[in-house]
Amino acid sequence: MNLSEALKSFVGGDEERAVSPVIGVILMVAITVILAAVIGTFVLGLGDRVGQSSPNANFGFDYSAGNDIVVEVTHDGGDSVEANQVNVSVGGADVYADGELVDDSGENSSSWSGDITAGDSIYVDGKFSDGDEVRVIWSASGSDQTAVIGESEVDI
Repeated sequence: MNLSEALKSFVGGDEERAVSPVIGVILMVAITVILAAVIGTFVLGLGDRVGQSSPNANFGFDYSAGNDIVVEVTHDGGDSVEANQVNVSVGGADVYADGELVDDSGENSSSWSGDITAGDSIYVDGKFSDGDEVRVIWSASGSDQTAVIGESEVDI
């Protein structure tokens, strides 16, 4: 037996070899696991929340005092935010919710509309106290997911 015949018998020569059944089983299991994961995410509703991460927005706060304290909340940069997805609370009480000012906001108050982008401001006039917590809270539409995207303390 010469070297070329030994190599052909070792490698398989002219015979065709089939793919090992083990590799076929591994591929079938992998496909089954992937399909189960994809179907499971949609059945459990996890697929809906993938695109609803909180916006990366920066808010600045400015305070002025007269008869009442006026809080100015300004979008300083980052992602735009829909006005109807933002609530502003001062001292734990909402002053801006669902795209509108709360009824007890003062006469010097203003409102946001549409998308809130860099440079947009809102003024809220009210009976606030020094040290009250001011929060800008984002709420995902169609979900109970919320996130605080801006926070400050009234400092006069």
